[in-house]
Amino acid sequence: MASFIARAVGRRLAGFLSRPRPNQADVPNVPPDLLVSRIRPGDVLLVEGTSQFSTAIKYLTQSTWSHAALCIGHDASRGTARSAETIMLVEADVIAGVQMIPLSTYTLSHTRICRPVGLTDEETRHVIDYVSTRIGHQYDLRNIIDLARYLLPTPPVPTRFRRRMIALGSGDPTRAICSSLIALAFQSVRYPILPEVTLLPSDDPRCKSCYDEVLHIRHHSLFTPRDFDVSPYFDVIKPIVAAGFDPHSLIWQDRHERTGAGASA
Repeated sequence: MASFIARAVGRRLAGFLSRPRPNQADVPNVPPDLLVSRIRPGDVLLVEGTSQFSTAIKYLTQSTWSHAALCIGHDASRGTARSAETIMLVEADVIAGVQMIPLSTYTLSHTRICRPVGLTDEETRHVIDYVSTRIGHQYDLRNIIDLARYLLPTPPVPTRFRRRMIALGSGDPTRAICSSLIALAFQSVRYPILPEVTLLPSDDPRCKSCYDEVLHIRHHSLFTPRDFDVSPYFDVIKPIVAAGFDPHSLIWQDRHERTGAGASA
């Protein structure tokens, strides 16, 4: 009974924290058609959310990004044409759990595409399969204390503890936040995101002053959406630039007004 009550309270609290904050609106920075044309399977889509959860995560990570989803490709059962409704993402939502959603969910949001470099087709498929097989996994909403920490949009947490605070839930990988799920998927093919680096003396007898960089896998619960943005191993894809942006084609207000005034005269 206690577990049922805790889960019910947790669900209500999570619902409150997930609602968009008043007077805040999504600001799309990429036209939907360009987002559709440039995103591809294996890409990580970062999203700037507007909920209280999102505000707290952005504060704790000192970043624009509060959410991450993985593109798994085109779903032909939803239509043969490539569109925002047929390109699918997998995300971990605090209410719905791990779910598959169309790209159209975020076409009106401020987004960024982060693309892993150097993965083979087989490795990309493994990453996609990893998240896809976890669809239906849920958050542990009994941990009300974890949820209650987000009632303050800017939690008073010392800098060194902020990353650990985001590890919401029981610590079970099946109940990880969005970025943790994606981090686990890339770690399953030993692809780096932001590994810890240790310098060890080189074994090369010809170089006494040389060091080897040894990478250590960071625990999945400590990853945040920001990490994909700043990772040296992910390309940042800007659809407008990639489509052949021409700054001379822009119509600025002052120029438009002068042109209009001249035409009227």
